[in-house]
Order: sequence, then structure tokens, then C-alpha cells
Amino acid sequence: MRTSRIRTATLAAVTAALALGLTACGGADGGSKAAGGDHAAGSAPSRSASSGDGKGGAEQANGGGDTKEGARSATASGGTGEVASKDATAGAQQCRGDEMLLTAVHRFAGQQGDHLLVTASNEGTEACWVTSYPAVKLGDVDGVALPHSKKDNPGGDKHLTLQPGGKAYSAVNLFDYGSKNHTAQSFALALRGADGHDGPFYSVHIKGEKPQFSWNEADVLNWNTEKPYDF
Repeated sequence: MRTSRIRTATLAAVTAALALGLTACGGADGGSKAAGGDHAAGSAPSRSASSGDGKGGAEQANGGGDTKEGARSATASGGTGEVASKDATAGAQQCRGDEMLLTAVHRFAGQQGDHLLVTASNEGTEACWVTSYPAVKLGDVDGVALPHSKKDNPGGDKHLTLQPGGKAYSAVNLFDYGSKNHTAQSFALALRGADGHDGPFYSVHIKGEKPQFSWNEADVLNWNTEKPYDF
């Protein structure tokens, strides 16, 4: 009987222990699930967020790609604009004297480098071009136009396109030897065509402190977008 009771007690103890063990395991599993659930719940937003961020990042990257594409498109359209601009330049007409503001300033008067700085401004509403060098007659309008300077840079055969408000510069080099010279305060200027022929002449008055100038010989520089002798 004792043995039976001991075995029964032992079996009851083992059963209780097993039950407790199972309960503990069940609790652990539940906790794990809960923790896992919490972890899943906690990581879900995190995943969502990271996924969202990832998406957002991807979207931003794509957006960046779109931006790059946009930039490429802009560049392409810029390129197209440049092409259009070139086409517009190609379609530009020759500048006409009546749409140009022609001015001149006497610079370095009586010094080495004595010259007349000529400025031609496009006062029209459309782009136009100038080429070569201006035809210039000093003093006497019925005189012969001055020659092109032999020391000038090449490239005078190109079309120099002036947008509305754009400017081109030339210079009349004056060589005064001190005797048998000519004196004037104005000159006549004409724009040359691509064929080298002169257009109508326009009178240009000299501005500055010393509008009067003297010369024995003189020559002219090609049109340029930068001022010559701009020391």
C-alpha cells in the first residue's frame, strides 16, 4: 500500500510537474508569440516605414531620376533652344542702319593708340547681323572709304548676330604725323553686306572730351563683341 501511495504521489507530482511545464511552455510560446506579435506589430510599422521610406527613397530616387530626366529634357530643350537660336540666327536679317544706334568716342587723343571707338547698338525688335568692318569716310562724305587694318584679327567674314539691345564694336585707327593732316569732328559710316557692298551712309558725331580728331592715315577694324584697345 505504501508503495502504491508513493507511486501515486510520484505520478501525481510528475503529472503536476508536466502540467506546470506545459503551462510554462504554453506561456512562453504565448509570450514569444506576443513578443513576436509585438515585434511583428512593432516591426510592421517599422517595415512599413522603412518600406515606405524605401518606397519614398525609391520615389525620391525615381523623382531624382525624373529630375535628371527633367534636367535632361531641359538640357535637350535647352539644346533645342540653342538649335532654335541658331535657326533664328540663321534666319536673321542683315542689320539696317536706320535700326541701329551708331556712336563714336575719341580715345587716347594725341597719344599712341589714338582711335575712334565705334559702337553699333541694335535698336530693332529682332536679331540682325553685321559682318566684316564698317565702311567709314572721315570728314568729307564724298571721300573714299578707309581700308581694313592689315593688323586686324581674322574672322571678319563671319556674321556677328546682335540680339535686340546687343552691341558690336569697331575702331578707326588714326595715324597723325603732325603735318599735312586732316581734321574733323564727325564721319560717315555704312554697314557692309555679305557681298562686300556698302549700304547707305549715316553721319556719326564724336562724343567725349576731345571730339575733334586729326589723321594723315587711318584704317578700320572688323566688328567685334568686345571693345578693341580696352586697356
